[in-house]
Amino acid sequence: MTQIDTKHFLCRIEDGIATVSLDRPERKNPLTFDSYGELRDWFRDLHYDDTVKAVVFASNGGNFSSGGDVHDIIGPLTKMSMKELLAFTRMTGDLVKAIVNCGKPVIAAIDGICVGAGAIIAMASDLRIATPEAKTAFLFTRVGLAGCDMGACAILPRIIGQGRAAELLYTGRSMSAEEGAAWGFHNKLVAASELEAEAQALAERIAAGPGFGNMMTKTMLAQEWSMSIEQAIEAEAQAQAICMQTADFERAYHAFVNKEKPVFEGD
Repeated sequence: MTQIDTKHFLCRIEDGIATVSLDRPERKNPLTFDSYGELRDWFRDLHYDDTVKAVVFASNGGNFSSGGDVHDIIGPLTKMSMKELLAFTRMTGDLVKAIVNCGKPVIAAIDGICVGAGAIIAMASDLRIATPEAKTAFLFTRVGLAGCDMGACAILPRIIGQGRAAELLYTGRSMSAEEGAAWGFHNKLVAASELEAEAQALAERIAAGPGFGNMMTKTMLAQEWSMSIEQAIEAEAQAQAICMQTADFERAYHAFVNKEKPVFEGD
């Protein structure tokens, strides 16, 4: 296991799986200007790191994240100029873009409070495992803002549907874990004592797959939002033809012929 030297969040890498979490459990893990920026840069750099095959964004101390820190972020925002505010909102959006474009499947392991920007991080992840105690809220309207924050109006309806997303974004109410599972936001609900193990097991299963193929899958899932069906089919034809040139494709073939389980190496 390698402990990564990050200043504003926790990060360790073991067997190709990076596990990250915010590190202010006494405050339910709020985000600060610094943690926003460092997470954005880390996910951007991850695109070029072939040693990491999957990411678990974990909870810490029974909570995922309480969103932007009231004292460290909300207060200072009320005193900023328009130019400064736009720089901040673009930076927070850049975190979502970095997660979407990092090239690695990201699993959010959600326990307890998951609200505001924390809910956005969960939303931007590829998969979400939660505990029955998880409470997810996009509470921007409750602090006098619009629900259209960090891509929520584009991404959330694609996960849970337009009407359900509209309700959450207009009211800012909490989505229970049971609602999240029924609506397709959560892939699975597990007991809090099993959350870390379940998330790691899923990450291990994904990490054991073809790394290049997983990267291409994530890329297509993001890019095809804005494509017509015809464009998507052609894009997937090109993506699959590229994957057919990888050594992992050949490894899978030989393993099948020899009635063995393929061992993928990501190239």
